[in-house]
Amino acid sequence: MIFLIILIVLIAIAVVLFVTWFLSTKADGNCPLCAMKAFPPSKITIDYKKDEDYNGGSKTPIMGWSSWNSLRNHIDEDTILDMAKAMVDTGLADAGYKYVNIDDCWQSSMRDENGMLQGDLESFPSGMAQVGRKINQLGLKMGLYTSNGTLTCEDLPASLGNEEIDAKTFASWGVEFFKYDFCHHKYISGKTPIIEYVGISRKGEREFVKLTPDRAKYTGRAKAIKVDELSTKKGIAFLNHGAGTAQFKVDVAQGGEYVFTIHYKKLASKKETYLQINVNGNTNEVFFPPSVAFTPDARLQTIIKLSAGENIITLQNPVVTRADSSYIQYRRMGKALEDASHAWSMYSGEPQKPITYSLCEWGTNHPWTWGAKAGNMWRTTHDIMPKWFSIVWIYNRTVNMYKSASPGHINDPDMLEVGNGKLTIEENRAHFTLWCMMAAPLVLGNDLRELQNGSKKSDAILKIITNENLIRIDQDSLVKPAKRIGKKGSIDILARPLSNGDVAICFFNKGGSKKEIEFDLATLKDEKYLGISRTSNAQIKNLWSEEIFHSDTIKTAVASHDVKVFRISNL
Repeated sequence: MIFLIILIVLIAIAVVLFVTWFLSTKADGNCPLCAMKAFPPSKITIDYKKDEDYNGGSKTPIMGWSSWNSLRNHIDEDTILDMAKAMVDTGLADAGYKYVNIDDCWQSSMRDENGMLQGDLESFPSGMAQVGRKINQLGLKMGLYTSNGTLTCEDLPASLGNEEIDAKTFASWGVEFFKYDFCHHKYISGKTPIIEYVGISRKGEREFVKLTPDRAKYTGRAKAIKVDELSTKKGIAFLNHGAGTAQFKVDVAQGGEYVFTIHYKKLASKKETYLQINVNGNTNEVFFPPSVAFTPDARLQTIIKLSAGENIITLQNPVVTRADSSYIQYRRMGKALEDASHAWSMYSGEPQKPITYSLCEWGTNHPWTWGAKAGNMWRTTHDIMPKWFSIVWIYNRTVNMYKSASPGHINDPDMLEVGNGKLTIEENRAHFTLWCMMAAPLVLGNDLRELQNGSKKSDAILKIITNENLIRIDQDSLVKPAKRIGKKGSIDILARPLSNGDVAICFFNKGGSKKEIEFDLATLKDEKYLGISRTSNAQIKNLWSEEIFHSDTIKTAVASHDVKVFRISNL
């Protein structure tokens, strides 16, 4: 009986809170039902398919080294350059490893007097441009890191809100890879205040155009409502959470920059609210500051370019879910990188260095669905660890995303842990092979200097990561990752189509004991993804042992936590 009473009380409280929220949301000009569409938060609702793909960077998965897995925050320019030299001296560069990616902690905690990022003044005294030049002199490419947040994961200056200036800085330093993390992230709000009107003027002049609610053409739920019950003044409302748009036509005699002064009703909010002003298809973003709303209204100014003649101006807030927010922010940086790379080439007269752009969003908002519109590669999971369970977990999650990849747009299951931790040789071999089968970036995370010590382990690791057969699979120009086409006990069967018509087949034993398997190649014809029509008497090459034979079947044994991988030709 007591439990029932408590339950009724809790339900009553929930109903009261919901009604209060519903009424207050409607009163501030936001559509409450539209706000309720923000679930699940990881689903994108923006019509991203109409946007152009990110058009820069490597078309195949990058190969290189990153400082994070082995060095963490203990980096300096001498160590980075030692790693770059080791990449050359060990033959890794000749094998295809070209990127030297300097992860978190390269930057000073202070931006310079011009607001630009700068290298740590003690550990990178030469400056990042000079470090980049020294890396380039070795025939390699420099990569850098910040976060899509107010700070990086190590609490240093990051790029959210500074995308344009930071992209220009990276381009001027010759950066050719950029990793954009997700720490200290701030989501864009789906809420928008009531817009009383927008004044447009030339800088230094009075307004000459006034975009008032009565002039707007509305879509969806957007409409003009009274600003408050005590006034006849109206404002544009219900733009929130993709509810609708308000559109205007404005003619100007001369194209150029104009001041937009947005007059709005304040929201008593502890968070920023948001509006997009779309002009002739170009999006301009406006963030309204948090407010205690001591006075009812306020104004906010921004500079926007108009074209001579008629301009179509649309007010909207398309953010419904957190995925929408991430899409807007990661795409914002991608556009800044593309523009900066092109602009620096034009300014300097040097050949353009397209920047391979890595969305390190941890797979939180399903970037494999929209990442091609924002960048080159996207993390499918949280960070990898040099532990077998971590490698298997990331593999199991990423292997199902095989349809998402294409040239220039890559699933990223994170950096390689080959050579790190207590992984066995079998586990290191399996890890490397699986990443090659999944068309993943091959970014080493071990201490490359140790590969020169002549130890048995170092020689074995170097042999794994320089396997030409597997690298050729990874770098195949089709960029079609392997599909898991079957299971037999603890063995996963993976198959990947290749650009010359060949097929790569991998048998991955997750189990704790050696397993035997027999596989009939004729079953490959049933997989439309592979696109083959015949399999009789195919040429089969074991990509680890180099053995070549002809058969209609593969009979093999796979050790625990190991792989067998073959290239099937003459199909």
